Order: sequence, then structure tokens, then C-alpha cells
Amino acid sequence: MTVMPQAPAAPIVALEQVRKTYNEGLPNAEEVLHGIDLVVQGGEFTALIGPSGSGKSTLLNILGLLERASGGSFRLGGRDVTSLDDDARTRARHTKLGFIFQFHHLLPAFNSIENVMLPALIGGSLGVADKEGKTARARAARLLDAVGLQDAHNKKPQELSGGMQQRVAVARSLVLAPQLVLADEPTGNLDTRSSDSIFALLRQFNREQGTAFLIVTHDPRLAARCDRIIELVDGRIAGDRANRAELAE
Repeated sequence: MTVMPQAPAAPIVALEQVRKTYNEGLPNAEEVLHGIDLVVQGGEFTALIGPSGSGKSTLLNILGLLERASGGSFRLGGRDVTSLDDDARTRARHTKLGFIFQFHHLLPAFNSIENVMLPALIGGSLGVADKEGKTARARAARLLDAVGLQDAHNKKPQELSGGMQQRVAVARSLVLAPQLVLADEPTGNLDTRSSDSIFALLRQFNREQGTAFLIVTHDPRLAARCDRIIELVDGRIAGDRANRAELAE
């Protein structure tokens, strides 16, 4: 019997000549991304660096289906999402992506486990069991345990330290088992000790679960601990290199 080789998995992200212009068609139009080509494979742990105003947040918003590109093509998980309507973009966002921001954006009226469950609530999958038979609440509890918050399931955000609140945000980003987590300065509002702790958690989930991360950071210490470093300057990719020292670990 002849065994046919399996086709390689499609990249999680494939951008081709993506542009973004604000106020397009107006006298004050400003192009902030100029023909971005970018491929992100499954399991990659990547830093996105660059000076303020280089277009990092705009690129992250396009990748997160929060903004539309002005030109070019975007494939997410092998599917062309360039021209999807808003409802389809929302569904793709919930099934493929997770988000962590510099400020945790936890809901003060919700406890930790409810905040982690929030993406399932928004996506309409609150009571749906995953392939392991776990509901969103069970997944949320397991993730809170994994980030070291075993005793904080029922605590409100105001009862937690800044580092603990960001741990809740990390758990929330993973509750729907995304292929890619987009993290925008996830440690930028924390002290060095808490920052290192959160970064270690992201690395742990990357290595143990194969979740890909794309992390915007201004911290060269953290960027140096990623497998790949992409540098954006003036809306263009100025560098894209593998971090050989980190890959060799």
C-alpha cells in the first residue's frame, strides 16, 4: 500500500502586500502600512518590535480582524478572510485568535472565572463542550489553576494585584484554544518581576500546547527570549530573523 505524504499545514497567518491607509481618498490620507508580507506558522513564538508610530498596533489590529486592510490579501488558518463580512470576521476571530493587552480589561463586576469565560459567552459557546468534554467553566477553572490562581477563582479584579489580573487575562486569551494569541505589550504595565513571570507563562503555553504567540514589546530583554524577531519601521518590515540562541534551548 502506498502511503501518500500529508500536505503541510497552512500557515496560521499569511499576509501579502497588505496596506493600510487612514482617511483614504481625503486630503489628509495617511498610509501607515506599506505592502506588508508576513507568514506566521503554527507554534511560533514571535516578537514584533519597532519604534512608536511604526505601525505595530495597526498591524496587530488587522491580524486580529479588528480593522480592515486597505489593500492586499489576508489568509487566516488557510482561509481568505480579506473580504469577509463583519459577522464572519467575528466568528473567525473567536475560533482562531486570542488577545492579551497591556491593560487587562477585566470586568469589575465579574470574578476571575467569569472573566476567563467571557470569550465563550460572547461567542455563544458557553455551554458547548470541547473535544475533551469540558465546558467553558471547566476550561476556565483549569486555566486559572495553570496560571497559579487556584485560590482566586471567585475573586473580583479589585481583589487581585496587577500581576494576578494579567494572569487572568492570559487565561482568558486561551479559553477557546486559539491557534494564535496576539499580545500587545502584555507586560508593559507590570514591574520587572511580574513581567518576567507573565512572559514565562506565555512561553510555557507555547511549548506545552503548541499555541503560537505574536508579541508586541518594547522590552529588548523579552524580545531576545522569542524564537523569531520581526522589526517594523515606518510601516515596513525592516528585519525578520530567527533567534538562534533561543531556538537552541
